[in-house]
Amino acid sequence: MTKSFAGVRALRGVDLQVMPGEVHCILGQNGAGKSTLIKTLAGVHRPDEGEIRWGGEPTEIPTPEAAIELGIATMYQELDVVDGLTIAENIFLGHELARGGFTRRSEAARQTRELLRRLGHGDLSPHAEVGRLSAANKQIVSMARALSHDVKLIIMDEPSAVLDTEEVRNLFGVVRELTAAGIAVVYITHRLEEIRQIGDRITVLKDGRSMASGLSVADTPTSDLIRLMTGRSVENVFPPATPVPHDAPVVLEVEDLALDGAFEGVSFSVRAGEIVGLAGLVGSGRSEILETVYGARRATAGAVRVAGRPLKRGSVAAAVRAGVGLSPEERKSQGLVLAEPIYVNVTLSSLSRHARSGFLDERAEREATREQMAALELRPADPDRPALTLSGGNQQKILLARWLVHGTRVLLLDEPTRGVDVGARAEIYALIRRLAAAGNAIVIVSSEIEEVLGLADTVLLVADGRVLRTLPASEIDEHGVLDLVMKGTAA
Repeated sequence: MTKSFAGVRALRGVDLQVMPGEVHCILGQNGAGKSTLIKTLAGVHRPDEGEIRWGGEPTEIPTPEAAIELGIATMYQELDVVDGLTIAENIFLGHELARGGFTRRSEAARQTRELLRRLGHGDLSPHAEVGRLSAANKQIVSMARALSHDVKLIIMDEPSAVLDTEEVRNLFGVVRELTAAGIAVVYITHRLEEIRQIGDRITVLKDGRSMASGLSVADTPTSDLIRLMTGRSVENVFPPATPVPHDAPVVLEVEDLALDGAFEGVSFSVRAGEIVGLAGLVGSGRSEILETVYGARRATAGAVRVAGRPLKRGSVAAAVRAGVGLSPEERKSQGLVLAEPIYVNVTLSSLSRHARSGFLDERAEREATREQMAALELRPADPDRPALTLSGGNQQKILLARWLVHGTRVLLLDEPTRGVDVGARAEIYALIRRLAAAGNAIVIVSSEIEEVLGLADTVLLVADGRVLRTLPASEIDEHGVLDLVMKGTAA
């Protein structure tokens, strides 16, 4: 299969064969062609060359509706739910249950409950508005919608990216249930350990080509997969930490911080050069803590101080002036203006520094952006390129560049490597380490416990909006974290 956009070849000859009842994993770095491939199978794009055979017969998939009629359902990485509708309305959107021209709401609610129970989320109400759900629960709705069709092949693009450990176990249970019934699953993930748990065969893409197709999961070492994906070996993913001097000044202080309905009594401090990690299950309050420190949510109690000076509650402007920057979990919807050029996104929080007589100096904006692009190895090095055209790893670098241009002292990083491939992860980890070594105070939230332990100097274990324990990262492992936070959640 080949596919080009405006002269740029996204697919240069991809081969993929999927068998009934198997989990076929697709690996590749950002920009390898994974999204183009699955959108072609889902009827969003039409291939320029090549052939699709369905059940052994040549076929065309001109539209998403045609894909659904064949039995192909797709769950996209970027959540495609409609916030203003209920869960049931989202699940049956486009194939509403109706009789005599009237929607059968009670039947839709009943089937929705069954689908949610199947996914381990029977506690969600079919009548809940999707816009009020967490990112993880929105992903569950997207899964339920895919399962509401009579599918023979289901494509899952990074389905575990916003799920916690228990939710991933539920997901894998559903996948095994599907394959036992003869349904094929195409599973796209950046998490190599997931492939070992759930995959049967692997296809590796690089630069729009199949580097290998149909490899056995059991017989292919991880090191071989990384070499196929990146063209090189990626060793020592977490770079060595620089010890934080005992006399390093405290930059960020959080004291008895609380937000009604989310968390309470949260206290911690971060010294210059220190990385503090918040570890816990999805829904534990980790992201809400970061957003409240940043002022995006107004605390109901407690205080936040930067370099000893208190921040005004609920004021992002006050936090930014004090040198606090946030890279949000949903970088595309909450952090970036995707249609705008890179330089606009980079200078967004420091416009006053690039203005003369009330007018923006675009030349100065571009120059400041070029400096950061070189320092962060942001590719391609074109400040006028729209942010939406960049890979996940480079979009994350845009957010870091924004705060470096601003002169930020405190970086709050929420899921900094979500949807980022293994090669780009290593670059971001090294960059976070460099920023800490330069004296920045960093707070990181990640659903991947290994990531928190691999980067942080100090770890806060969070469950049900409470900090259970604070301890050095070197004194606990992944099993210990899970044991404590799950006990804390059950308490």
